[in-house]
Amino acid sequence: MNRPSYVHIGGDQPLIGLPIYPHLRDVANRYPDNDAVVSIPQGLRLTYQEFFDRVERLAKGLLALGIGKGDRIGIWATDNVEWIVLQIASTRIGAVLVNINPANRVAEFEHAMIAAKVGTLFLMPVFKSSHYTDMTLELCPEARTQRPTRLSCDRLPDLRNLVVFDPDASMLQDSERPGTGFHLWDEVLEMGDSIPLARLLGRESQLEMDEPINIQFTSGTTGFPKPVVLTHHNILNNGYFVGQALKLTERDRVCVPVPFYHCFGMVISNLACLAHGAAIVIPSGHFDSQATLAAVDQERCTVLHGVPTMFVAELARDDFDDYDLTSLRTGIMAGAPCPPELMRQVIGEMGCKEILIAYGQTEASPATHITRLSDSFERRTQTVGTNMPHQEVKIVDPATGQIVPVGEPGEVCFRGYHVMKGYFELPEATREVIDEGGWLHSGDLGVLDDDDYLTITGRLKEMVIRGGENIYPAEIEAYLATHPKVAQAAVFGVTDEKFGEELGAWIQLANGATADPEELREFVRNGMAYFKVPRFVRLVDEFPMTVTGKIQKFRIREIEEARPTFKEPVGV
Repeated sequence: MNRPSYVHIGGDQPLIGLPIYPHLRDVANRYPDNDAVVSIPQGLRLTYQEFFDRVERLAKGLLALGIGKGDRIGIWATDNVEWIVLQIASTRIGAVLVNINPANRVAEFEHAMIAAKVGTLFLMPVFKSSHYTDMTLELCPEARTQRPTRLSCDRLPDLRNLVVFDPDASMLQDSERPGTGFHLWDEVLEMGDSIPLARLLGRESQLEMDEPINIQFTSGTTGFPKPVVLTHHNILNNGYFVGQALKLTERDRVCVPVPFYHCFGMVISNLACLAHGAAIVIPSGHFDSQATLAAVDQERCTVLHGVPTMFVAELARDDFDDYDLTSLRTGIMAGAPCPPELMRQVIGEMGCKEILIAYGQTEASPATHITRLSDSFERRTQTVGTNMPHQEVKIVDPATGQIVPVGEPGEVCFRGYHVMKGYFELPEATREVIDEGGWLHSGDLGVLDDDDYLTITGRLKEMVIRGGENIYPAEIEAYLATHPKVAQAAVFGVTDEKFGEELGAWIQLANGATADPEELREFVRNGMAYFKVPRFVRLVDEFPMTVTGKIQKFRIREIEEARPTFKEPVGV
């Protein structure tokens, strides 16, 4: 009988049994003069001692605002020093940081604020076309005239405090205050100066490692995101063991172009760095390919993080050869599958020879699997690696819940320190994904091989049933990625009267390539079963994406379902 698809890895090092702040403070005490954060757009360079001085001052300011243990603090901003300072200051007082997507518009912002019952919101005034203060006032017009800490907002009933800050300046001028209901960042710091250290230490002494410390929202690729509750123990250990996989030390400098609001930026990047004494290098407030390459060059970064679309954009720059990237040794690519050609370019042209692939989900803190520095090219392109220390993984039959043999596909499930406490105040939704045995059901389909490497083959909910045939879009997307003219593909199902569902494909061509949709359908026809050939192919310049580079297939389906019925086999 084949070995069952179940793996448990203990790890050579024990889990960290502390809340976040004490562990990070210990690291800072060991490397006080090392760079902790370098924000190029802000012109700020903070040592570990300087960074934690700012953290302590803000933590006292949060106490002065009346924020209690377990209270929710929202952060609505792009990447900047203030974001990270608030991230760590909130852990010191036991408040729950709520990450709000800076791409949100009013309806999405309102959903996040209500779903997480945010009581205090820190926000930037504006970024590009996103006017955060205006959107806040649209939902809470009372902030124009009421006083902070006493806000009473009809549409956001839990909101009591608003704090606005401008990362491009030391502070906003009073004349720029959006309304009387807004505090300024510097005012909060000044309020904290009157809080005795003993009160801060008293709060810190009450913290437990298994208490909630963060609410992140699922990525929104399938509809409205859900609030994921994560603990000190969840995210501190996940960040720490990601850093171990990268072999991070106090000598490393990590370029972080991914958004902090997402688990990639907050945990895999920020916490991994701070847990090992490495430097966080912020190239820009929002992803910019030129700024990222310039940051690696200027700061001699040894590590580069990103989703595949970010690496694609960096490599495609006309001035790519102008940047010295020889300092790079490793990094993490996550969030979406990495096509083999992209991996070749990252290794060969960027010189990032030890680039790793990571896989996971927000509900798992987020990383569950990662490749190793010594893994072959094939391992890094065909699998997502092995499960991380102190985590269990199994592959089960979605219909029966039984563990399948190694080599057979099924749903990927996780158990361990990294599994979320649940969705905030959504017990039924939590029970749908975490079973009585404590297993988190990922909704992803995958296969384990004899060496315990995991290959993701699709999403359970994305499975298309065409005339009784079960079709997994990820398999077709992976095959299309081998075509030299294809940069990226999204395969999805649309309603069909005859077959129940039909396959469609949106395809983005490689730079300078030209192709006919029928040519690409023929490519699939020649290499895969007939029922896996898309009924239509649409060539596109871009996909609807999340901020972290994930394709939103539900939006593609909405667009296609709104079109007249396709009468021809291809669409252009």
